[in-house]
Amino acid sequence: MQLEDLTRQSFLGHSFEETRKVTNIGILGLGGGGSHIGQQLAHLGFLRYTLVDPQLIEASNLNRLVGGTALDVAMNMPKVLIAERTIRSVRPNASVQSLQKDWHEMLDQLKICDVIFGCLDSFVERDLLETFCRRYRILLFDIGMVVKATEDDHWIVGQVISSLPGLPCMKCMGFINEDNLRREAEKYCDAGIEPQVVWANGVLASSAVGVFLSAISDWGKLGVHATYIEYDGNRHALTESNISKALSCHQCQHYPPDEVGDVNFG
Repeated sequence: MQLEDLTRQSFLGHSFEETRKVTNIGILGLGGGGSHIGQQLAHLGFLRYTLVDPQLIEASNLNRLVGGTALDVAMNMPKVLIAERTIRSVRPNASVQSLQKDWHEMLDQLKICDVIFGCLDSFVERDLLETFCRRYRILLFDIGMVVKATEDDHWIVGQVISSLPGLPCMKCMGFINEDNLRREAEKYCDAGIEPQVVWANGVLASSAVGVFLSAISDWGKLGVHATYIEYDGNRHALTESNISKALSCHQCQHYPPDEVGDVNFG
C-alpha cells in the first residue's frame, strides 16, 4: 500500500524529494519541543532519525509531550520510544534509532547526522552541543523557552537559533555568554521545576522546522544562514533578532575552521 502522497508540498522543489529520504536527523530532548519536531518532520516525509533522551515520561510531561498518554506514564515509557511511535505512525518505513541515553554517551551515533535539533534545558549543554556540531560540521537548530515570573504575571520568552561552521555561533550572538553560564552554575542546585507549556513549544518547534526547510529546499531561497529568532509568548510574536541581522557578514572567531573531526575533541 502506497502511503506517501506528498504532492501538496511539491512547492518545496524537485530536489527535496530525495533530500527528505537521505537526510539524517538527530533530535536531542523529546519531552517538549523535540516531540513536536519529530512529529512535524515525519509528516514532511523525512525517513532517518536518531532520537536521544535518557528520561521516562512522567505525569508532569503530559501538558506538552506530543504523543504521550496516561498509559505511557503508567508503563514508565521512555520518551524516545514515544517519539519513535509517533514518527512510525506517520511513516511506518522510517529508520529510527531510539537511544535512551545522555547525548554525551552517543557521540559516535550522532556524528553521522546531517542536522541536529537541540531541545536542551541549559546553557552549558547548548554550549557543549554547539561545540560538537561545529567539530563535525553538523547543522544545528537550538530551540528553548522559559516562563519568567513578573510582579503580577508570567512572561514567556524563547528562541530559535541556527548554527553552522563559519557562520556566527551562539556566543557571537550573545545568547551564550559568561554571565548566563555563571548564573546557571550558581543556581544549579536550586533550579527546581521549570514551567513549560505545549503551545509555546509548538510555536518554536514549527519555526525551527520552517527555517530548516527554507535552508534545504527550493522554497524561500534563503539557503543556510545565521538565524536568531526571538519569541515573545505574551504578545504571540516571533521576531528576527537585530543581533543576527548585524552579524550577517560576521566570521565566527570562537570555532577555528581547521578544528574538525575527532582530533582533540572534548
